[in-house]
Amino acid sequence: MSQEKRVAIVQSNYVPWRGYFDLIASVDEFVLLDDVQYTRRDWRNRNRIKTEQGTRWLTIPVEVSGRYTQNIDETRVAEPGWAEQHWSIVRQSYRDAAGFETVAPFVEEVYESVASSSLSKVNRHFLEAICRRLGIETPLTRSEDYAGEGVKTARLLDICRKAGASTYVSGPSAKDYLDEDAFADEGIAVEWFEYGPYRQHEQVHPPFDPQVSILDTLLCTGQAAAEHIRPVEPV
Repeated sequence: MSQEKRVAIVQSNYVPWRGYFDLIASVDEFVLLDDVQYTRRDWRNRNRIKTEQGTRWLTIPVEVSGRYTQNIDETRVAEPGWAEQHWSIVRQSYRDAAGFETVAPFVEEVYESVASSSLSKVNRHFLEAICRRLGIETPLTRSEDYAGEGVKTARLLDICRKAGASTYVSGPSAKDYLDEDAFADEGIAVEWFEYGPYRQHEQVHPPFDPQVSILDTLLCTGQAAAEHIRPVEPV
């Protein structure tokens, strides 16, 4: 009998919300789908944090071609100094958070060690560091490594086949286009991932907003952060 292997395939995001890390922790391999078109005003290069003035976007400035046809892994950071600026904003916003003293040195080091102008590599840098912090051991691989062919369902299916997946774990938004029958024909099950429900934590700037960056979870919950990325067990 072949070994069971659960695979998820998702575009890289900048310091994404905790559900993204829940998905990573739930599979055996997490493929970063970055050889697809970069989309503006999306999660690829920005995310939100809580501040005293309300929710605020942290946006990595990027270069976008005039014809707007570049892939995520072709997208370059436009300005130096963004990481220092972002950390300054995060530090100011979360200095009174319960877990700040414990977690701030880690977050600061991750920002200070950004060493690439590739958006895809920057995102992966944060994802890998935060996974280590949360004790998530799932390997992160790249869609380029599998040279996936086709578009939408065909591309995802080809990557799953080459990765040796027995189950493809997908977020619910793909229900609009994913052809489950095509996966079934290849002997690959499709599992629709359900995010949460996640426990609330005390945010330094209420009211509680569950849809903000993992930085909020880390800095507000400290050593307990790993417990806050997995769903609450039903009573």
